[in-house]
Formats: sequence, structure tokens, C-alpha cells
Amino acid sequence: MSLSQRGKSAANQPLRADLDAFYEAMDDKYDAQDNPEGKFTLTIAENCLSWPQLRDKFRRIQAENETPGWVASYTSILGAPELREAAAAFLQRHFSGCPLNPERLGVAAGAAAIIEMTALLLGDPGDVAVIPGPAYMAYTPDIGAKAGMERYDLQHQPTAGEPDSRFRFPTYFQHTTADLDRAYAELGNRFRVLILTQPNNPTGQVFTESQILAFADWCEAHKVHLVVNEIYGLSLIDQDHEDLIDDYGERRWFTSVLPLLESRKSEYFHWWYSFSKDFGISGFRMGMIYSHNEQMLEAWGNIGSTSMASNHSQWLVQRMLEDEDWVREYISDNSRRLTESYALVVRTLRAANIAYAPAAGSLFVWFDLSNFLRADTAEAEMELWQRVYDETGILLTSPVGQGSPERGWYRMVYSCVSYAELEVAMERLKSFLQQA
Repeated sequence: MSLSQRGKSAANQPLRADLDAFYEAMDDKYDAQDNPEGKFTLTIAENCLSWPQLRDKFRRIQAENETPGWVASYTSILGAPELREAAAAFLQRHFSGCPLNPERLGVAAGAAAIIEMTALLLGDPGDVAVIPGPAYMAYTPDIGAKAGMERYDLQHQPTAGEPDSRFRFPTYFQHTTADLDRAYAELGNRFRVLILTQPNNPTGQVFTESQILAFADWCEAHKVHLVVNEIYGLSLIDQDHEDLIDDYGERRWFTSVLPLLESRKSEYFHWWYSFSKDFGISGFRMGMIYSHNEQMLEAWGNIGSTSMASNHSQWLVQRMLEDEDWVREYISDNSRRLTESYALVVRTLRAANIAYAPAAGSLFVWFDLSNFLRADTAEAEMELWQRVYDETGILLTSPVGQGSPERGWYRMVYSCVSYAELEVAMERLKSFLQQA
């Protein structure tokens, strides 16, 4: 073959296990008028619910403002200074509550580029990123395809007398530093990075402030990099919604780690974000890192040119963020839309007595179909995933690579179709659950 070893490996390693099915389903997409028997691709983490509101905003920006000259030119590899200034102010208002230094922000072409660049600069081939499970499947290629880092799914090991909180309303992420000690004992100095995602993909749950503080202390003591991904930090569920309030016992509210990161200014503490989820503009390709590791940011500026975000996208997002009143209204509207769609899925699952993880935020419902498995195997999980698709036209996220502690749990993306379309999908799911 004419490819390099890297090329051969890439050609034979699909990005994710459900990608071919996704493209197939998109070619037969549901349409109420033209294709009422079509498919629902509830698998890719996209939020289309608020796009009309965003689209109108971007149209007004372009109609009312002259495009600046820097848009057509080279700018800083770490991101246009104008965007970083606007982003730092936005993050102060909605995440940190304290001033942030725009010079500590780096911008790249989407969350995947941010993750990949971070892995390249913090880890060597064979080093390991430890990730509490269940977790985002594509961390694996993002940290491994180029950087050569490996993934370790960390499962919490309950202590004696600790209640089993997995079922009916499972609470994940009870992890403690004892779990980190166990991973470190196994991995040694290969344990290079600890990645936390909150609200989590796929469960929508969050860590407590005390957990993150303990993890930060542990990581600094062991010279392990702590990276917190808050890409869903504004995609929050209204836990007081009348259809949802009974799901939440001891509340876990999302609290950003940015104030802690800013106060510590540690070279081992980093933060990821992207506009693809909270703002539903994954096609704009714009992710961010915030870090006080100056050497890492300098290295990023030296080799990150291939990961730069479009200047035009940077300008549009900059202008959007500068309209503080509009952003505040958008965040509120988006949360309301997400909550209504999430509640629709939850009502469907409740009616069929299906367990699920109560979400604080994100675009997902993580739910239990283990009673429908024909065996406790990975093959049976994939068989059930395919069966749901074949019988309902609903494509869920493949269970492969999500690091779930139990078999039979699946991720549904509820924000990638309209509420009316989701109602049709839930009717199909209800019928399947009743007949299966």
C-alpha cells in the first residue's frame, strides 16, 4: 500500500462504531410530510433546538457590522485577541465569577482539536489519560490517534457500607482519591492526565466541589495534569421542573471549576470548553482551553497552526458574546428548550419502568435496557442496539467505548431533533418497550 503506518492505521480504524449507521440513517431521515417512516439519528451530540435564534443573531451581526480587515488575514495561533477578550468576559459572567486573563486562553478548531492538542503537549506515546466512566467515547481517538496516549476508564470501587446508588435513579461519579490511588498503583508514572467532564457525557451528572478540590490536591501532589471539560456547562436542566423534581434527591448543581483554577494558577490544572454544545454551532469549529501553564501555551502557539479556527467564525462569535443581554436571554431560552425535550424522554422511560440517570445538564439521557439483553456480553449489547434501530428507526449511540460500569445502558441525544420530531420518536420507543 501507498500509505504510511499511521495512514494504514487510520484507514482501518473508524472514528466511532456508529458512524456508518449514522450516515445511512441520515439518508433516510424522518420528515413528517415527505418521509414519515424515516429514521431518527439520536446519536450525535448536537443541539438544533436553538439554532433559529442563533441564526437570526448571526444574520443581524453581518447585516449591521462591517467585517473587519483582520478576518481575511493571519492572526494569533492561540486565537484572535478580539475573540479572547470577549470570551474572557463571557466566561467571567457565566462560569468563573472572577476576572480571567485572555492571554491564558487558547482557541482551536473545535473541542476535538483542543483535546488532541492538549494530549500532544502533555503526554507522550504510551502515557495514559484516566477518565471516570462512563465517559465520551471519542476521547479515545482524540487523545490517541496522533498523540499516542492511551485511555483508562476509572470505575468507582465502593467502600464497605457504601450504598449502591446505581439503580432506579443512579448516581454516578462517587469517585474518590482512593480510586485515583488504585489507578496510580497500576499505571505508575504513565498516569499523566485525569480528565473530568461535567455535566457528563453521557450521564449528564456532575462532580461535587469537594470532589474536584480533592482531585486537584491529589493531582498537584502526584504531578498529574487535571483537565476539566465543561463543554455542557450552560446546557442545564431545570431540576425544579414539575415533571422532573421528584427525580432529584440530594441535589447536585453544576459549579464551574474556573474559580479554583484561577485562584491556584497551577501548571497542572486546565479547562476545556467549546461553543458547539451550549450554542449548537458544532460546524463553526471553535473550542477553547484555559490554563496557567505558560510553557504549554507557548508550545501551542508554535505548533498549533493546523488547528486554528476560522477567523470569520471567531469574529461572529466575538460579536455575539459582546451582546450580553442577548447571550443571557439565549442561555435561558436554550435551557428551557432542553428541559422540555429531556422531560419528554423521561416521561416515556418512566411509563415503561425504565431506569435512567437524572441529569443536571448536557444533551443526553443515559438509560437502562439491560432487561432486554439476551446475554451479559458486549455482543449482546450491540445486538440490542441494532435491534432498536431496526425495529424503531431510532439510532442510539453505540455502547462501544463508553466505559460503562454496567452492560445494557445506552445514550440518547434528545436535542438533535425538534420537539415535534422527538414526540414521534418517543411513540416508537414506547411501542418497542411495550412489545420487546
